Parts: sequence; structure tokens; C-alpha cells
Amino acid sequence: MLICVGIGISSGMPLYLLLQLVPAWLRVEGVSLATIGFFSLITYPYSLKVIWSPLLERYQFPFLGRRRGWMLVTQLLLVASIATLGYWEPQQDLMLIAGLSCLVAIFSATQDIVLDAYRREILDTEGELAMGNTIFAQAYRVSGLIPGSLGLILAVPLGWELNFWVMAGFMLIGVMVTLVINESPAPPSVPTTLRQAVIIPFKEFFSRRNTGAALAVLAFMFLYKLGDNMATALATPFYIDLGFELSEIGTVAKNAALWPAIIGGLVGALIVIKIGINRALWCFGVIQMATIFGFAWIAALANPGLLDLAIVLVAEYLGVGLGTAATLAFLARETSKVAVATQFALFTALAALPRVLATSTSGVLVENMGWEHFFYLSGALAVPGMVLLIWVAPWHGQEDQQGQPADHNGGVKEKAGT
Repeated sequence: MLICVGIGISSGMPLYLLLQLVPAWLRVEGVSLATIGFFSLITYPYSLKVIWSPLLERYQFPFLGRRRGWMLVTQLLLVASIATLGYWEPQQDLMLIAGLSCLVAIFSATQDIVLDAYRREILDTEGELAMGNTIFAQAYRVSGLIPGSLGLILAVPLGWELNFWVMAGFMLIGVMVTLVINESPAPPSVPTTLRQAVIIPFKEFFSRRNTGAALAVLAFMFLYKLGDNMATALATPFYIDLGFELSEIGTVAKNAALWPAIIGGLVGALIVIKIGINRALWCFGVIQMATIFGFAWIAALANPGLLDLAIVLVAEYLGVGLGTAATLAFLARETSKVAVATQFALFTALAALPRVLATSTSGVLVENMGWEHFFYLSGALAVPGMVLLIWVAPWHGQEDQQGQPADHNGGVKEKAGT
């Protein structure tokens, strides 16, 4: 569990830097919402990482082992690329900033491949999967305080150049964790060719169910948090447009979102262990869909205060935390240790793709329909994922081949009861 905390911080910080600190930097420097929305296309590597994940399964560096070597290399590259961001001016060097940000996303997504694989290899039982992945997710979310709160607070007194150096320095936490942990247990068989590393994960996944059921599972991974991701895609620009100062966003709004998400995630993990993943997906899905409409309410207020914003964020991110606990447990349950890096990369990429699509289009949608109607649309987009639960995770059905954890040989464990 302590390892999950350390790698969660290392995994989350670069993404939150791209989602929170960079958009705030661009907005403060006068970049338009539409441009910021399209700028977020740089996070597509998080959704495309499955393309190069077989490389991490097949090849390794001649130091630290199969997983830890990749961890160290990607973390050092992140330190270097984040530190150089602040040297450029958004109005004059926007394309160069986009290129550097894209490198941050590529290095971060590659780090995520190996961290997800490592985490799956050290967690065995369903209880460990539920709690370990939730602790990882909450550490991931806490890391958002670094760029999303501290970074905003330090921006004015330090300036953006030194601010990004401070952000890069926090990646050394991941470097230290990598150097002190042990290598994860090796799987029963390691691919001996790149072709095997590409084919085995997909062959194993589709061997567990018919094609229709397999495609339904993949579609569910994409759609379950689509509405939620859409609603929070341009969170920081939304707070700015409501009239709040950067210091207020850093100290109040970010914390009102963070701690309910952490509490929701930890409580959600305990509920998942108690009632099962299927029923948790139903319950938490309804909650996270309903809380989206709080954003529509505050967008309609003439002069919202910090208390109004805090109430909305507490409700929304409590739902986010609950939904994340069930989602991560579901993704881990669908992953076989025989092909963990590529399968986990595929599943998490599908789960992350809605966030990328939402962020890249949200700026245009907001400028054309306004914030209030945008949030109504976000709530409607949560419905398809809930409908798919009928087939993917039926309330009264057994958690059978659509949801059981795969064993070390790629088969499906038998499980008594519902």
C-alpha cells in the first residue's frame, strides 16, 4: 500500500500539470478558451499509449530490472521536460510550448504503462486490487495539489520560469521511490518477440468471452465516466470565468474538490469490497451523474460565492471518488497478469480517452452554448455508460467472465456465489 502511495504521486503530478497549471498559465497570459481547449489535444498520448506498451513488455534496460529501469528513465525525462516549460512566452511561443507539453504527456503516459503493470503485479487478491488501486488513485489525486494548488499560489511571487522548476523538482519523489522498491514478481512467461508482446494481450482478452461481450466491456470503459470527464474538463478556466482569483482557486476550490474525492475513493473501496464491483458501479454511477448538475446550478447564479462553489465541488468530487474506486477495481479485474502492461494500458487508455476528447472540444462548446447548457450536456453524456451496465455488470447477475480477475495463466478464476 505504501508503494501505491509513492507511485501514485509520481504518476499523477505530470497529468495535473497539463490539465490544471498549463491551462491556467495560458488563460492568464490571454490565450482564448477555444485555443486552450484544442491545446489539450497534447494529452492524447495517454489514450494512445497502448500502441507502444508492447515495447515495455518485451524490452528492458540493463539496469534496475524489467519494470524499475523504465520507471527511472521516464521519470528523469519528465524532470527535464517540465523544467523547460517556463522559459517560453505563450503569446509568442505557443507551438513550442505545445511541443514540450506533448513530450511531457508522452513521457508521463509511458511511465503510467510501467507503473500500472508494476502495481498489478504486486497486488493479488480482490481486496488488494480494490484497496491498492484506490490508494494509488487517491495519491494520484493528492499529487494534483502540487501543480493545481501550490503551482497557482507560487505563480505570482516566483514567476512561471522558476515555478515550473519547482514542479519538476517534485518528480524526484518518484525517482527516490523507484530506487528503493524491489522489482515486481516476473510473470510465468515473458514475451520473447515483439510479435508475441503485441498479439498475446488481445488474444487472451477475447478468449474469455464472445466478441459482442468483449466489445461491450471496451465500450463501457470508454463511456462510464464520459459525462463526468466532460463536466470537469475545463474546471480551472470555469472558476476563472466565474470571477474567482487564482489564489482563491488554489486555496479553496482545489481543496474542496480534493478531499471529498479522497474520502469518496477510500469509502468507495470499502463499499466495493462489501457489495461487489457490479453493484458499486451502478450505485456510484448514479451519484456521479446526478452531481454533474450542481455545476449547471452554480453557472446560472448571478454572483456565486466561494461557499456556493465549495458545496458544488464537495458533492461532485465525492461522486468522482466513488466512481473512480469502482472503475479502477473493474479495470484491474479485467487484466490478466500474463499480459498486464498492454492490457492495462489499453483499458486505462480507453478510460482516459473521454477526458481528452472532452477537453479538446469543451472550449468550443462552452463558447457556443454557455457554461450552464454545457453542464446539462455533460449530464446527458453520462447515460450511455449506465445503460451498458445492464450487459457488462448486471445488478443481480454473477460477476462471471465479464468481470472476474484473470489468473496468472490468463484463464478466468472460478468464483462461488454472486
